[in-house]
Amino acid sequence: MPPYLSVSGLDAGYDGVRVLYSLDVELARGETVALLGRNGAGKSTLCTALFGLEPQVSGRIAIKGRDVSGWPGHRIARLGVALVPKGRGVYANLTVDENLRMAALWSRRRSNRRWTTERIYDDIPRLAQRRSLSSGALSGGERQLLAIARALLTQADFIVLDEPSEGLSPKAIEDVIIGTLGRLRDEGYTLLIAEQNMAMALRLAGRVLVLDHGRVAFDGPSSVFMADKDLQRGHLGL
Repeated sequence: MPPYLSVSGLDAGYDGVRVLYSLDVELARGETVALLGRNGAGKSTLCTALFGLEPQVSGRIAIKGRDVSGWPGHRIARLGVALVPKGRGVYANLTVDENLRMAALWSRRRSNRRWTTERIYDDIPRLAQRRSLSSGALSGGERQLLAIARALLTQADFIVLDEPSEGLSPKAIEDVIIGTLGRLRDEGYTLLIAEQNMAMALRLAGRVLVLDHGRVAFDGPSSVFMADKDLQRGHLGL
């Protein structure tokens, strides 16, 4: 079986600045991988490049065995992969319910839908309580819940999350990130979690991928990375 994600020789950047250099990365089905690195290391660029959102990309990106190099983002998404972008990416002027129903539009004719708005409300009662509220009035944790719910409604089983804990309180991180993503991991979803919060990411991920100046500096088990303080200091500044 091919890997869920296979990246080879990936170069990417923006505004004339090269950020990723000949990157090679693979993820297997059902893996949860923490993508770590300092600010500017290339984490967000990798996340968006996977969806064809970077204007300068060369190399090969394959998702579920399909070469998606050069594909538009909407076509990539229909392979069952979703991006939860940095900053949540919800429509602040729409209600919670409107955000969810928009996310479900393209998949609503599928007979084998794993997620519906009704299941979202059953599984995430906090969103059910806020369904008529403007998304702009939600707390940071609630907006992140909504962003994850939108990704699930596309019926994706491979979810890429860019800085999901950014700006959240410790309680929101515990409830939303650890709680929600932990359940998805245990259900067999494939997760790539780009994070600055190393402690949080390592609670979820069995494998760590560290970027440093646009190159892979470490790729291995979380237990090995946690035990190597020199590696953490050298590439994360901890």
